[in-house]
This record gives sequence, C-alpha cells and structure tokens, in this order.
Amino acid sequence: MITISGTLSRVTFQNPENHYTVCRVSVPKVADAITVVGHLPGVAQGERLKLKGTWTSHPKYGEQFKAASFEVTLPASTTGIRKYLSSGIIPGINQELADRIVDTFGEQTLEIIENEPKQLLDVYGIGKAKRKMIETAWNTHHSVRRVMAMLQETRIDSAKAAVILKTYGNNALEVLTQDPFRIAREIPGIGFAAVDELARALGTEREDKERLKACLVCRLLDLEQDGHVFEKKENLIRTCIQTAGVSEGQLLDVLGNLDADNEVVIETERVYLAPLHEAETGISRRIKALLSMPDPDFNVNEELIQGQVLSAMAVQLSQEQLDVVTRIMGCKISIITGGPGTGKTTLIKALCVVFKTLRLKVMLCAPTGRAARRLSEVTGRGAKTLHKLLGFNHNTGTFEHDFTNPLDLDLLVVDEVSMVDTHLMYRLVEALPAGAALILVGDTFQLPSVGPGNVLSDIIDSAQVTVFALTRIFRQAQKSPIVMHAHSIRNGQMPDIKSAPPDQPSQFYFIETSTPARVADTICELCARRIPKAFPHIRETQVLTPMHKGEAGTISLNQRLQAVLNDAPGGIESHGHIFKTGDKVMHLKNNYDKEVFNGDIGRVIEADKSTGRVLVDYEGRTVIYDLPELDELTLAYAVSVHKSQGSEYDAVVIALTTAHFPLLQRNLLYTAMTRGKCLVIIVGSTRAFKTAFDNNRTALRRSGLKDRLREIL
Repeated sequence: MITISGTLSRVTFQNPENHYTVCRVSVPKVADAITVVGHLPGVAQGERLKLKGTWTSHPKYGEQFKAASFEVTLPASTTGIRKYLSSGIIPGINQELADRIVDTFGEQTLEIIENEPKQLLDVYGIGKAKRKMIETAWNTHHSVRRVMAMLQETRIDSAKAAVILKTYGNNALEVLTQDPFRIAREIPGIGFAAVDELARALGTEREDKERLKACLVCRLLDLEQDGHVFEKKENLIRTCIQTAGVSEGQLLDVLGNLDADNEVVIETERVYLAPLHEAETGISRRIKALLSMPDPDFNVNEELIQGQVLSAMAVQLSQEQLDVVTRIMGCKISIITGGPGTGKTTLIKALCVVFKTLRLKVMLCAPTGRAARRLSEVTGRGAKTLHKLLGFNHNTGTFEHDFTNPLDLDLLVVDEVSMVDTHLMYRLVEALPAGAALILVGDTFQLPSVGPGNVLSDIIDSAQVTVFALTRIFRQAQKSPIVMHAHSIRNGQMPDIKSAPPDQPSQFYFIETSTPARVADTICELCARRIPKAFPHIRETQVLTPMHKGEAGTISLNQRLQAVLNDAPGGIESHGHIFKTGDKVMHLKNNYDKEVFNGDIGRVIEADKSTGRVLVDYEGRTVIYDLPELDELTLAYAVSVHKSQGSEYDAVVIALTTAHFPLLQRNLLYTAMTRGKCLVIIVGSTRAFKTAFDNNRTALRRSGLKDRLREIL
C-alpha cells in the first residue's frame, strides 16, 4: 500500500448511493493534481486527505490512484482553520464569521466546535439558532469522518464502510459503538472477523454472548451465501470454536439461546436460520397439501391432443411427447426435465395449445426477465418473472400474493426451475390456490440457483412428484455437436472436443490456448474479426467466463472487447466503467420502477456527458439512467456463466483456463455450452476442460427438502 496526503481540490463525480468518487487531489511538491478514485464518503472540497492505496493505469484517463482507505486530516494551524471554516464545508460560516471564531478560540477552534459547541455563543454574531445550525452541520458532515476513523484500523475497507453509512445513515456511529455485531448480521459481505476486530477494540469480552451469537449466525449466513440451507451442528460448533476462541460448552449454550429466541431452529443435528427453516418446511408442507387434493380430470385423449397440436403448430408430436402431454393432464404437480434437443420447448408449446382449447386459466413464468421473455417467444403467450407474478414490493420486501391472497389461475407453468432457490420456491407454492395444478420445467444438470438449496433436484429425488424425464434426442439435434457434446458431459462421458469437420464450418470448436493473456487475445480476435467473417449470419455473440477477476475474467475482457468492438467517441465514466453509445450493457439488480431486472442485457443508444444520462435500449424499450444510477449497469460484452443462466445466444465464446480453478465444475461447463444455439467456441486449455469435467460437486449443498418430502428427518 502507498500513502499520499494532499488537499481535495475538486470532486469530479460522487455516487450518493455507494460514495464511489472520482476527484482531484493536490499533493505538495507535485505540479499537477492527481486523479483519485475509490469509495470516499463524506469528503468535501478543501479538506486534507491521507489516502492509502495503489497506482493503476486507466486505458483512457491514464495514471490514477485507487484509494483503499482514507482519513480526513483536520488543520491544526489558525491559518489552516480559517481557510477550512470559510471554504463552505460548514454551511452558515462565511469568511467574516470564520475569522471571529478563530480569533476567539485560536488553535482550539475545531476542538471547541466538536466537543463544546455551546462556547460558540461567546463569539459575536452567534446566537442560539446560529450555534445550533453550526453544531448540526458539523455533526452531519463529520459523522462520516468519525465512522471512517473508527473503521480505519479494522478490516472493513472504505467500500464496506460506504455500505454501512448507506444502511444506517446518521445512526451508523451509534450502531458501531453500541451494537457492532448487528452490522455483520444485517449486511451480507461485511463478515464476522472484521466486525469482531472492531468490537474487541471497543472492549467486548471474548465470552460476550452477543459476540458468540454473532459468530454462530454469521457462519450460517456465510453458508447460505454458498448455497447451503442448514449446517450440521458438529461442523458449526467446530468452526466457531476456531473463529471465536471459546469452549464448545459456551457456544452450545448460546446456540440454545438462539433456538429459544427463534433466530435459529435446531432439528437433531441440523441447524437452520429461522427464515430458511420456515421456507424449507413451508415448501414441503405446501407440496404435500397440493398432492393431497384430487388430481385434475380433463377429458382429453391422444387423438384429440395430436389433432389440436398438429392444427395449431403444424408439428407431429413424438410418442414420448404425446405420452407426456396425455399423462401430465392428470397430475396435480409434475416436472418436465431433460437436456438440450429433447423437445422441452416443443412440449411446452403443445401444452399451451391444449390448455387454450380447454379454456384453462394458465400463467407462464420464469425466474429472470430474459428467461421469461424467451418463454413468451417460444409459446406465443405472455410470461412474467416470478417476482412480478407474485407481486413483490421492493420497498417493503413483501409479496402481494400468498396463502391469504392466492393467484387466480388453474395452472402454473414455471420454466428454468433450476434457478429457483428455497426462499422463492416457498413464496411460489404459498401463493398457489388449492385447486390449481403446477408444472415445473428445468434441467437439473445446469448450475444450481445462486440462492440456497437444490430445490428442483430435491423434489425430483424425493420421488413424491411425477417426473417426465425426456431422453430422446431428436434427429435434427443429433446433427449438432453442441447438443451431443452437452449430453456426453451430462452423462459423465468425456466428449471428443477437438474433433471438427476439416473442410466445412462446424457448430463447435475448441481452441487450445494455455495462458489467460493469450485466451483474452484470442477471444478479442474471434469477436472482432474471425466470427463475423466466417459466420456472417450470427447476430449475437456472447462471451462467457467463470470469474470476474483476472485477465480472462469479465472485468478485463469487457474493457478489451469494448476497445475492439466499439470505437464511438466520448462516453460517461462511472464506477470504473466508461459507457459509450453502442455499448452492450447488463442491468445488475432488480429495479421495479424502471421495470428492468437483474441480468437484462441492452444496448446504449445515447451517453450524454453534458446531462450525465445514459439511455439503454432493452429490446425496443428505452430506459433512462441518471449519473447516480449508473452503478446498476455494467458492460456485458463478457458475462459470468451464472449470469447467462436462462438465456440463449446465437454464439457463445467460453473462456476456460486453469486460473479459473476455484469455479471449474461440470455443471458450469454444461451450462456455458448449452447457452449457444448455433455456435460454441471454447478458448482455453484441455487441462482446464478436464478439471471442470471431473469436478461434479453439486451434491455438496446441504438441504433437507428431499428428506422432508419423504418424511425422513
């Protein structure tokens, strides 16, 4: 880490949401002010800053200092104090009043304002109202400084400190001093260790029960982030003994208290966070209740179904598909699963034709906006995201539809169910009316949900619900090496990835490249020149990569791909990105006001630096982003494999190197390959491919849903 000190001469940009700042700092004995970027909450022009960080090079703006932490250095001399107070940092103090205050208190001025503001009444021209205004303005501005000073010596960096300030506002200092472990429990990513360091510095004893409660709860929260629904008591206690440095008995006592207070639920040797226990038991209870209701009784037969489908779709169903449609009409809850090329899409379309003929009130939905749009395109019917269907209120965090206000429908079809986690599935089944039927569609071999649980796999493995597993690969799909390689991987058979017709274009290529730098070079060359030249019919090429960091990660690849694919001038810089007209971008979090959702991809149609606005086209709909909202956008020339779930692209180029080792697994490889419709190119090493193929870790998630459905605990 490098330390620099200087005066903040100009704030170029600051995001009020996360305090990401671009500013200029004048450093003594340096001719030109330096550019500083980083999370700098509460800084103001004229303040002296002590910054710790590293030098970085921006492709357009050159050398910058990236601040990891900072502190405000208040002036000590009377000259410096006069300049500081008259700078406008504290509203209500002009040059004349600043002089009178400093003439009265000298070098003690700032200490008086901070600790004994009532003494300001001794200054001519300051009455009670003015004194109160100065005191309030000082506290408002310097509450950030006090918080940052408190966090300076801990492992809570300025970016996390900005999140704390945003979450708790003016109460941040009070929370830090009176209940610091609240931060670790309420803000994902802060972590127990960093907050514990702060709490211990404030005098918290090692055996303090609040500390031990936080240690246990934070461990369960970390496991939830990793996809687990519960933890084994033995593992939880053993890990927390190492983390907290106390005895097993002390932790068991505190764990019992958490159970009594309904913060956790202990079932024999399983320990759940209470909300996850409610969700898992709720899914099981509701599925059992739905299965106890009479099965649907629709008067349909194979001839009628085949005739309706042939008339509406000009498609003759295979015998396997016809059997599924016929049998599924009598199921209360059913699951359709299968790999690519097995006819899932045709089957859904056929079911919609039959449902329409029967005049059933049917709704279609999927976990993401992109998956919902794809479902709508293939069926010709409207489809919604699950959150929109259930009426999620992002302000209150509640759902309009639940067991007291169920959905008004006869049948619900949910696509891409492998992406649905335990929490969301609970909300879904709660909102189903007792008389409705449910059809879940998904590929269990894809990556599991980002949230906790293996919901689709657990329901299938419980053997309590009718499952239609499509196995026949249709003749047209058999001609596709994408489909055949994907099925080989799905079946645990190493595909011959390097075979391709020598004299004609193929749908699948593997380009052997050993280093991440060379992988990035090759991907840029493919996207800029080779794919457009060899496959002019390809409209959309999407680069996929397992990780965000590194030379073959999304961050670096996006910058490089932007440079070779978009030569538009100008642009707007925000949060380390430059957005230019023509850029491919992705929305990063659900925004219900704008009706744009996590994972939606669009194109920048205007980036106006004068107004600070970016206009993005999402499949014909224009969405406006003001400067403070640009942290909801990122470049999308390259996206993570997780972000690509539920989407299909004409072509995908997949980066695969041993540098991605922590995330290389079989279902990630399978998910990435099955995103491509016409062309898949893997750029990387055979060793990385084999590492991913050999690693089948999906069964390691700890979930009890399968056992609950089987009534085994």
